[in-house]
Amino acid sequence: MAIMASITLADEYINANCIDIEDWVECDAAKKQRILNVAERTLTNKYPTYAIPDAAVYEFANELAIAFNDTNRLQQQGIAAFGVTGVANFTFKDWAKSGVEAWIPESALDIIGAANGVKLGRKVAKWVTM
Repeated sequence: MAIMASITLADEYINANCIDIEDWVECDAAKKQRILNVAERTLTNKYPTYAIPDAAVYEFANELAIAFNDTNRLQQQGIAAFGVTGVANFTFKDWAKSGVEAWIPESALDIIGAANGVKLGRKVAKWVTM
């Protein structure tokens, strides 16, 4: 993956390969570049021993555009519910994803795994107290 992923290539990939693209399409160029930078940095830091294909970054970037759209961003900031009288009411679920890494889609993991000849999964060891 080249530093500073291309917005043009990301637009082409997301338009051709992702289902829910409205939040990505509505972003301005500066926000798209920030999302691509965060997606690339997060994947590179989480999987430092693997090559990260552009397609994996683009899949993740589209998910981040959804995660940080105007409505979902409020949930990330701790809002449980809000309403605009006569327009809409929003209530966020307690189990919703939190943290940037939680938004890495299975499709990105599959792409990284295929490029590196491994199977990546979400399972991680956690500490427990007995």
